[in-house]
Amino acid sequence: MQIWDPLTQRFHRVIALDFLGFGFSDKPRPHRYSIFEQASIVEALVAHLGLSHQRLNLISHDYGDTVALELLYRSDQNRTGHLIFNSLCLSNGGIFPETHHPRLLQTLLKDSSILATVLTRLTNFMIFQKGIGEVFGPYTQPTDAEFWDMWTSLRYNDGNLVLDSILQYINQRFQHRDRWVGVLTSTHAPLHMIYGPLDPVNPHPQFIRLYMHLVKRSTITVLDDHISHYPQLEDPTGFLKAYFNFIHSF
Repeated sequence: MQIWDPLTQRFHRVIALDFLGFGFSDKPRPHRYSIFEQASIVEALVAHLGLSHQRLNLISHDYGDTVALELLYRSDQNRTGHLIFNSLCLSNGGIFPETHHPRLLQTLLKDSSILATVLTRLTNFMIFQKGIGEVFGPYTQPTDAEFWDMWTSLRYNDGNLVLDSILQYINQRFQHRDRWVGVLTSTHAPLHMIYGPLDPVNPHPQFIRLYMHLVKRSTITVLDDHISHYPQLEDPTGFLKAYFNFIHSF
């Protein structure tokens, strides 16, 4: 990951995990994947590492944005959280259902159980590459090797067969919007948003206008016009500059 080394040079300890159903984590099926369970997994990891009483800086992206907001809710609102926020930096994620535009394949997978069973088995590298390529900018496309790495991690432990279950998080964002958007607008934790404006999933300017309107305490970095859904991969230098400026601001 392009931002990993600079982060490890700046911070005493940097931790990343594959959520359940992602990457090289277990991918049980059938299983009811949920944002709540993923947040509990993060809390368990923090406790396992002996960091429950440490103030932590979180960086999140996309799906991880919503997991981070559930963790923030537990910490801020009902005091059951096992994670103490020092800061939260979000990036391109569908935190507002009203400005989130899932790709066609995502919509089909999350809403049609019979069709989803067929689609998860038919999806191949070419379909995957085309779909992922559409959410990267024209000048920041992954290399063939990077596409293959992504595909390999998806297919590990038959991860393609749980995509429809994982994608229920889109529906969960609608169901729990008040909880997750509510804590985002009310928290006193330092907040920052790093945004790639060419993102077709969270399009400009609708997404960032709504964010600015609702999340008034947050600072924001909008990257260059050609940066899309994966700013940490497409513009790691710009992403890190924005993040370190945020960290040094409080």
